[in-house]
Amino acid sequence: MNIINRVILPVVVVAVFLLSTATFQVKQYQTALEFRLGEIVQEGFDPGLHFKIPFINSVRLFDKRVLTMTSQPERFLTSEKKNLIVDYYIKWRIVNPADFYRATRGEERIAMNRMDQIVRDSMKSQISSLTLNEVVSGDRDLFMRHVIDVTNKDIHGLGIEITDVRIMQIELPQEVRKSVYARMEKERFAVAQSIRSRGEEQAKKITADADRQREVILAEANRQAAKIRGEGDAQAAKTYAEAYTADPGFFDFYRSLEAYKKAFDQGDSTFVLNPDTPFFQYFRAPGQPGAAESGHGGSAAKH
Repeated sequence: MNIINRVILPVVVVAVFLLSTATFQVKQYQTALEFRLGEIVQEGFDPGLHFKIPFINSVRLFDKRVLTMTSQPERFLTSEKKNLIVDYYIKWRIVNPADFYRATRGEERIAMNRMDQIVRDSMKSQISSLTLNEVVSGDRDLFMRHVIDVTNKDIHGLGIEITDVRIMQIELPQEVRKSVYARMEKERFAVAQSIRSRGEEQAKKITADADRQREVILAEANRQAAKIRGEGDAQAAKTYAEAYTADPGFFDFYRSLEAYKKAFDQGDSTFVLNPDTPFFQYFRAPGQPGAAESGHGGSAAKH
């Protein structure tokens, strides 16, 4: 038992310690650099367990996932000399760990400071060539793509790559916000007035066209009605003429009945006429002066 405590246990501890210092693990989302006395001797390790010489070689791990850096709101000047306060973020990743270590000593803070300065200068150059409306409502993707391309060229030696730059918010300084809003309101009012004027013009055209179509339809309807009435009157006249030719006495009697119907339709009509007037010829008995001649009329008068 004493031998185990004095010999075997220290040997096991030393072996475990040497094993732990002689191995290192690279995870799926990591990349590694192996150093020997401060100099890079190997890179590009695959994920898994690897070995190194203890106390002589050292290893440094780097995250190769896409990282996010949020910048502080920055003031930019447009081509119209308008101030804008822009808040943006940067997506970046390490693509060459050796260059990244040589340029920044492996410090992400140093890399982000340099990267933020380059992105800020690129955005300042872009915004200074655009108007306020172009920055706010222009082709934002094209604008950002140009910033990304320019920035990646400038940071090529840092061993990193910018994958995306996005504007989160654009604000106007308080001192110019009211004047800009007033100008935008005036422009929107002018656009609304133009749209309203075109709408009124279209409404007038539609109303005038509808009135014209109404007049055409009414004229055509009146023409058709007059034609139909004319044909009806002609047919009625023809019928009357045929009836009169067939039996003149009956026709006179029928016309008198129609006249009586219209005259006495109210029921309380009073007529002051000469009894011998032809209007009452069918009210007198046959043989009396002014009575209708025998035939259809005489027979009807009796009834």
